[in-house]
Order: sequence, then C-alpha cells, then structure tokens
Amino acid sequence: MTTYDLVISAMAALALFAYGLQSLSHEIQERGGERLRAVMARVTASPLKAYFIGLFATALIQSSSAVQAFAVTLVDAGAITLKGSFPILLGANVGTTVTAWLVSFKVSGVGAVFVILGMILTFSRRYAVIGRSIFYFGLILFALDLVGYAIRPLREHPAIQAIVALAASPWLGLLVGISVTAVIQVSAIVVGLGVLFANQGLLEPAAVVPIVVGTNLGGTATALIASAGMKANARRAAIANAIFNALAVLVILPFLSPVSRFIVSMIADPGMAVAWAHLAFNIMVSVLGFALARPVERAVERIGSVTARAERVDAASGGAHGQEQRSKADGERASGG
Repeated sequence: MTTYDLVISAMAALALFAYGLQSLSHEIQERGGERLRAVMARVTASPLKAYFIGLFATALIQSSSAVQAFAVTLVDAGAITLKGSFPILLGANVGTTVTAWLVSFKVSGVGAVFVILGMILTFSRRYAVIGRSIFYFGLILFALDLVGYAIRPLREHPAIQAIVALAASPWLGLLVGISVTAVIQVSAIVVGLGVLFANQGLLEPAAVVPIVVGTNLGGTATALIASAGMKANARRAAIANAIFNALAVLVILPFLSPVSRFIVSMIADPGMAVAWAHLAFNIMVSVLGFALARPVERAVERIGSVTARAERVDAASGGAHGQEQRSKADGERASGG
C-alpha cells in the first residue's frame, strides 16, 4: 500500500472509532438517561455515593462530558445543590479513564466477535436494544484494530517522525490535549488514540502523558458551553469543574516531565503506563476537589454574584432605553397627529 492509502485507511478507521464511541454513548443515554438523572438527584446527600455514581455512569456511557452536562442540568433544575454536583463532576473524571484501560489491554480480534453478535441480536425485537449496544462496543474495538494496522507501517515515515519530535515537548502535548478535546468535545477519543499511538510505538509514552492530562481541562468546555444559557448556579458548577481540573494541571505542570518518565520507567507496557498516569492524575483531581470544595464553592459564588449583578444592570439599562424610545415614538405620533 502507498502512504496515501495508509493515511486514508487510518483516517477511516479513526472515523469508525469516533462513531462507535459516540453511538454507544448516545444509545445508553437514550435508554437510561432519565433514570441516570433520577439516581444522580437522589444520591447527592452522600458525597461518596455521588462520586461513585459519576464514576460508574461515565465508565458506562464512555462520556465524561455527558455526565458533567447531566450534573449541570440537574443544578439548573434545582434537583441538586451546587456543592452536591461537585462529587459527580469529580467522579466523572475518574470514570473517563476506562477508555485508556480498554485500549491498553490490546484485545485484538475481539471487536469483530462483538460486532457480529450485536448485529445478530438486533434482528430480535426482544434483544434489539442490547444488540445495538454490543454492536457499537464491538465497533470501537474493531476500529482500534484497524487503526493499529494502518499506522504501524507509517512509523518510519519522515513526516511522522517530525511530528513525533515535536510531541517530545510536554508543553506542546498539554496544549494539544486541551485544544483538540475542547474542539471535538470527546476526551475519550483523544485519550484512546494517545494510548494506541503509544502501543504502536508511534509516540513515546512519556510524550502521550501530557496529552491525556490536557484532555481533562479541554473536556470541561462541554459543561461550560451547556451552562451558558442556564441559571447562575448551573454556570457556577461548570466553572467549578474547570477550576478543579485547572488547579490539578497547575500543580502537576512543573513536575510533568519527571513524573511521566518515572511512571513509564516503572511500567514496561507503553499503553498501560499511559493508562496508569491518566488514572493517577484524575485521582489527584479528586483529592484536590474534595479538599478545596468549600473554597472553590465560595469563589464561584462570588464570580456568579458579579455576573448576576452585571446582567441586572444590563437588563435595567436596556429597559430604560426601551422606555425612552417608546416615549419618544409616542411624542412623535402625538405631534404628527
């Protein structure tokens, strides 16, 4: 195969991987989204239960962005408090590490079996829903196999080696993780590809770690965007989520290179090394989040108060301006009459 054929094949396989992830997430949300929201609303009285609900829900639907958006929506509806949303948001960060583990296990050939089994079950009216979920899960694994086959011959290509050389910078890796995740709003895709590239020897594991760390901060964009038209407390929850992840990035940033090298030196398997680093970072986010929950809550409440006052001033000035325009128009009509 020519280089062009390999690149096109890799891109097609990446598209299948992204489609499988999004379809599995959508299928589970469509069937169990309301039940999941109800469970979240019930368990927030216990921070530990809320944390594990956020973790397991994200692991199940493979989308921390969706779970965080659920939590923000519940805050907006008044079903949970601002502080009650924090454990769910923190648990969602840990739950998203499942993707890294899934890819790192190198379950080659299993995806095709799930695709066939899922397709067979979709023909049954009784098991069609389960069949679709199994099919999409298999498609994720199958697409990963295809990506691996396509990129393996590209490792020695000069252009790829130039990109690999650039990726050695932890700062650049962090920015790539933040920006790409913020744009596509699916951190699981970026993390999965990072682990896959490490497994295939396309990127050094130590170069992938900053990328997956960056996905945490980039992934907060979904909740921030979703909360834009919501009430003040919902916006505060989304901001708090971004603050927790930003603080963790700032804490780890000075030590990112040595920590990455240390984890890689301790674990021989490249993909496993990245998965462990991703898990360790998200546990650190959780520890920081629980320790700083009260100060962050006070900080976002102050931010929200300033924003709310500005909105009231804008609304008042807009109303006064509108009244002035109406009075002027009435005067003109009266003089014209």
